[in-house]
Amino acid sequence: MKAIILAAGLGTRLRPITSTTPKCLVPINGVPLLELWLRDCERAGVEAVLVNTHYLADRVEEFVAARRGVPVTLAYEPTLLGSAGTIASNWAFVDDAESFLVVYADNLTTFPLSRLIAFHATHGRVASMALFRSPNPSACGVVEMDASGLVTGFWEKPENPPGNLVNAGLYVFRRQVREYMPAEVPADVGRSLMPALVGRSMGLPISGYFVDIGTLENYYNAQAGYAAACRAIEES
Repeated sequence: MKAIILAAGLGTRLRPITSTTPKCLVPINGVPLLELWLRDCERAGVEAVLVNTHYLADRVEEFVAARRGVPVTLAYEPTLLGSAGTIASNWAFVDDAESFLVVYADNLTTFPLSRLIAFHATHGRVASMALFRSPNPSACGVVEMDASGLVTGFWEKPENPPGNLVNAGLYVFRRQVREYMPAEVPADVGRSLMPALVGRSMGLPISGYFVDIGTLENYYNAQAGYAAACRAIEES
């Protein structure tokens, strides 16, 4: 199993924190967010990781150079390619894998990637996607699925969402996804890829703590929220 961690975002909503620190390296109780994802990849048995970079790329390079553990390949994007564009442009990295992970680095969760990988092994669809219930679904990719877990509808940030079950930005794709990848970049997974995978994807509602740390309010709340969630897991 390999993983692509999407980490090149500008983090404009996290300024002034991201004026000097790339979004993927903002600390969660003293630990860089990217470090948390790399640790979870290691626990899940991931053998190699690709991280895309753009804004303050040198800071990410310094972080990776000083780290030991799972091998990390950096893919610098002079111009942002979008989430789907990053996958397509780095296809050679995953071309030898039957399936691979894709992780949005600006999310923070206690849900282990190993569970998504195990779920993916139970079916033969092109994709598996983690899902959660959102209080603001119109800001997310909204999903409908049938009783078996098959994704039957997907809408990216709809004005009138048909429900509150939304995309968590955690995927496992089989290599057959290549035939559905958008031909042009920039391209986004939510807008350009997942609608093409309706009827070809399985959804997994996740449990545990989950938040997009992309705003200052969410980021500051996450410091205490994530720590409490981790303690609850340790005590259970």
